Amino acid sequence: MCADFVLYEEEFKHLEEALRRLRQEANAKAVFLIDKNGQQIASAGEIEQFDTTSLASLTAGNVAATDGLAKLIGEREFSVLFHEGQQDHIHISIVAKRAILVVIFDDRSSLGLVRLRVKRASVDLEKIFEVMLQKGEKGAQGSIHASPFSEITDDDIDALFGE
Repeated sequence: MCADFVLYEEEFKHLEEALRRLRQEANAKAVFLIDKNGQQIASAGEIEQFDTTSLASLTAGNVAATDGLAKLIGEREFSVLFHEGQQDHIHISIVAKRAILVVIFDDRSSLGLVRLRVKRASVDLEKIFEVMLQKGEKGAQGSIHASPFSEITDDDIDALFGE
């Protein structure tokens, strides 16, 4: 995510709950929330069957490549991507212009249901990101004076590492 985001435990739990609810309501196998750098933020469902590190980085790369394609044809972005396989399908969407939501589902669900549930979940996720942003801004304002290193001087460092 962005540098101005701090993921506090409370918001992490809210993100996980929103993903669990989405997985259940969309009848999906697994749901992942990934930052645009390819790092997994949270997940829900049958995640043990996936190489989550590779999934996260490849998804971020896919979104970046698709953004390039969008710009080539004059679009700002493609906010939704869909990959259809023989058994499993992947729905990828951008949430709050900050994160990537990945829903993996099979024939127990449908693209229409997944799209409907993702729209609802995206609203919830955006609210959580807004709280994170506000907390991050408050923390950044207070951190100027709250640094544990603020009272260390150059003389202290020289004394520590000097002979």
